[in-house]
Amino acid sequence: MSGAHIACAAGKSEIMSKESNVIYVGRKPPMNYVLAVITSFNVSNTKEVVLKARGQAISTAIDVAEITRRRFMKELNVDEITIGTEEMPPREGENRARNISTMEITLKLK
Repeated sequence: MSGAHIACAAGKSEIMSKESNVIYVGRKPPMNYVLAVITSFNVSNTKEVVLKARGQAISTAIDVAEITRRRFMKELNVDEITIGTEEMPPREGENRARNISTMEITLKLK
């Protein structure tokens, strides 16, 4: 399932990485990503899914992990949380690089 799109209920698609167990969280509503997490566990028969987010999407990634754990997959645990910083090139008109926070949340089945 490399580079595949997973169809969501509303006809939208979540773009997953080459690894089927990595989901990049962006600006879409949290429930789109929750569906992608559930689908990833069911379709690829994996025991672990990683949510990756940066900047303002970090709070959405946390919401996705908690909604999935508490409402849909009670047997799911947060295995690891990794935080970091990426240096982004300057935007047009800016003269220096900016730092963006990053977070990876690893969800694992019990």
